[in-house]
Amino acid sequence: MASPKPTAELRSIVPSLRRIWTFLRPHLRPHRKVVAGGFVALFAEVAFRLLEPWPLKFVIDAVIAPGAAQDPGLVTLLVWAALAVVAVTGLRALSAYLMTVLFALAGTRAMTSVRAQVYSHVLRLSLRFHSSARGGDLITRLVTDVGRLRDVAVTAAMPLIGNVVTLLAMVTVMVVLDWRLALVVVGAFPLFALSSSRSTRRITSASRQQRRREGDLAGAAGESLGAIKVVQAYSLADRLESSFAASNAKELKEGVRATRLSAALERKTDLLVGVATGIVLLVGGWSVVQGRLTPGELVVFVQYLKSAFKPMRDLAKYTGRIAKAAASGERILDIMHTEQDVTDSAKAYTIKRLAGEIRLEHVTASYTGTDRALDDVSLRILPGTKVAVVGHSGSGKSTLAGLLLRLQDPVRGAVKLDGHDLRDVTLDSLRAHVAVVLQESVLFHGTIAENIEMGRPGATPEEVEAAARAANAHEFVSRLPEGYETVVGERGDTLSGGQRQRVAIARAMLRDAAVIILDEATTGLDPRSSAEVFQAVDRLAAGRTTVVITHTLADALGCDEVIVLDRGRVVEHGRPAELMATPGSRLALLAPERHQRPTVVRDRRSA
Repeated sequence: MASPKPTAELRSIVPSLRRIWTFLRPHLRPHRKVVAGGFVALFAEVAFRLLEPWPLKFVIDAVIAPGAAQDPGLVTLLVWAALAVVAVTGLRALSAYLMTVLFALAGTRAMTSVRAQVYSHVLRLSLRFHSSARGGDLITRLVTDVGRLRDVAVTAAMPLIGNVVTLLAMVTVMVVLDWRLALVVVGAFPLFALSSSRSTRRITSASRQQRRREGDLAGAAGESLGAIKVVQAYSLADRLESSFAASNAKELKEGVRATRLSAALERKTDLLVGVATGIVLLVGGWSVVQGRLTPGELVVFVQYLKSAFKPMRDLAKYTGRIAKAAASGERILDIMHTEQDVTDSAKAYTIKRLAGEIRLEHVTASYTGTDRALDDVSLRILPGTKVAVVGHSGSGKSTLAGLLLRLQDPVRGAVKLDGHDLRDVTLDSLRAHVAVVLQESVLFHGTIAENIEMGRPGATPEEVEAAARAANAHEFVSRLPEGYETVVGERGDTLSGGQRQRVAIARAMLRDAAVIILDEATTGLDPRSSAEVFQAVDRLAAGRTTVVITHTLADALGCDEVIVLDRGRVVEHGRPAELMATPGSRLALLAPERHQRPTVVRDRRSA
């Protein structure tokens, strides 16, 4: 007996599906008992579907038999046939229900695990990756693409397996009933494959393009909504609407194209099924006349034919869905195949205590591999020293901060903390000893207490409050309706800039780190907020190695040492007083901001 060939659509995406299956298999393995139960229910459903037309066959053959009206056993046969129909239909419905639930349960659990793994992986990718990726597109891959993969696995892939099993079983029974009629059915399979071959790459290509367009749309929407103040302040709404509409139209075009191709394939299949059914009725009717088949057997054959061609219709319908799922799966794999270039080495060890000595030894850093954000930088910062790093935009200040946090690794040289090469210690233990306060400190949706507690997970409410008091945050927090249980909005937008900074400083206080990084932490605040933040910063920095990244003169003069960067190189390094007294010093060129603290030139080592 000839076997049905796989359609060209499925053949075209088989390599992609194979890669996706390799990725998904470990996530399905913990649920193999549920999957096995689903397959048991599937085979039971197929068996009951095979039995379904047979009571009708016995009834038809019995009622048209000569003398049927006088047959005393006819009523009994009809009763048993009716009961059999009810029983078989009920058992098939139960089997189908169990199959659907079990496969859905396994698929949903597996995809939940996939989403968690993808999210964990994305969070650990370096800044080099995130600087070039669009946040909206990443969210689309994480939420929509994983969701589509789950939906298709449950609503298409599993039913497709059931349909293939049904198809093989019914063709086998049809061959037993009448091999000539079975040839008509088997002969339709290659015609089906041939009719669908022209849609092979077009459906998959359109689906992939549609997913890319959706990612672009999500990126554009996330970007504009995240900068809504700028959009409204500069009246950019009309311009962004036009750009969004153009991208939206492209996504619509690809979506319609994929739907049209899938619909055309389904209608071709319907036509093929109609032709095959007509041929079977013609040949089968003649076989009944010739006595090779009973009328009941012909009815069974036609019922099987209808059921056997349903998988072909579904195969056409599911091909488009599976192609879209393959496109979503490829987008997920693109993320998962992006290597984490900042990871713990196999021999990484944990550091317990640190004094806070920082040393850079001939460090060169790059974002693209060709540029040099830092170029052969060597410097030493003593424990407990407060050092300002100044320079124009693009001079390498933030890159230096990223290296100290090991958000990226140098392409050459070494960054050391108390003599430990940062690449030799675990990331968690390193970052437990380093706290950072950014210019625009980000708070997460949650309570103020939860945001502060992130500095040291597990801290008690008393410790959270003590950190807030030290950061000059307790007073304003106490005035809020819910106090420390007040929920701040996304990114903390319900608080003012100064309030967000003080909560961020409290978070850093709670961390009790040996090294503090202040990245423009006092920039852009109003006079009153500045004074409160400056006091909090001074408390935070006391007794700790502190790196102050700034472009303002007052902040630089308030430090023990100043490092001046220009185009990735250290051009000046010394005490503020010495640099200010040097003719042509670049430090003196920094413009003091309005509303700055009183300028006091500090030199802790000479005090």
